[in-house]
Amino acid sequence: MRTVCITLGDPCGLGPELVVRHFARESARRDEKVLIIGPESALVREMDRHGVHPFYVRLDKPEDIENQDADVFLYEPPQLSRLGFVAGEATREGGLAAGVSLDVAVSLLADGKADGLLTCPLNKAMLHKAGFDFPGHTEFLAEKLGVGKENVCMHLCGHAPKEDDKPKLRVSLVTTHPPICEVPKLVTGERILHCLRLTNDFVQAMGFGNRIAVCGLNPHAGEGGRIGLEEETVITPAIEAARSEGMNISGPLPADTVFHFAAKGEYAAVLAMYHDQGLGPLKLLHFSEAVNVTLGLPCPRTSPDHGTGYDLVGTGRASIKSFQAAYDMVRRLVESKGK
Repeated sequence: MRTVCITLGDPCGLGPELVVRHFARESARRDEKVLIIGPESALVREMDRHGVHPFYVRLDKPEDIENQDADVFLYEPPQLSRLGFVAGEATREGGLAAGVSLDVAVSLLADGKADGLLTCPLNKAMLHKAGFDFPGHTEFLAEKLGVGKENVCMHLCGHAPKEDDKPKLRVSLVTTHPPICEVPKLVTGERILHCLRLTNDFVQAMGFGNRIAVCGLNPHAGEGGRIGLEEETVITPAIEAARSEGMNISGPLPADTVFHFAAKGEYAAVLAMYHDQGLGPLKLLHFSEAVNVTLGLPCPRTSPDHGTGYDLVGTGRASIKSFQAAYDMVRRLVESKGK
């Protein structure tokens, strides 16, 4: 029986509300255990706000999840039980809760006591302030699980129900959050090929197809070398190497047109060279329902594609679609990994 961990992220943000609203109408399936990790006071705050009765069983030790039947459980790290968490405010306590909860989840994953992870949003600045020296979830997980940040790939998936006929984009990123002036030197053939391998494995595991488009770095994909040489010297050789491994790759293609065709279903995914090149189009179509997936980890990890949303806490205006999509996807990835 599989176990999915859910970390509450920053308990001052939207994480606890999303969890409460989701499990108020959907319990764990009979073949699944769900372990929520974080401060109970934040869940109680949102249960009271939404008129929801407790839907979880408390565990004294996280490893006790191994001996349970299918249900929803909560583990509260002891150091968090004495802290206060102010809803809607960025605080060191919120960063501490996010980091401590993530540490617990990583230990369970590393020890084989959990099969997948959904992380609710955290505040990177508060994570640092609390003493966790990581840029964010991706780097934290990569290092703690022994992979290394250079070996993972950020993927954003416009994930909607199968029967939904809306356009869908799925985008992997060669680079994530460097200053734009540093991007060209970080776009290497080795990095492109690695991201293509991970993306290819992901889209096939999820049943999305196998045709992947690759963006050029320069406008018009370089126009044959007239607007930059990276397409000819770096990107095309990486694509040819991927094709030699049996992958179905198209490109390099101009970024100003490729997303139109990808949204129509001509490609299972697009590999973009940098953050805004790929995520601008994706968020135009999937702002409230996209899922952040970390490719290259030894176990599936997903997250809602939005931040802590301090300004939305308690207003009732926050969308739950991205959380629900992230939960559905981590389940499906765990299932596909077990086949």
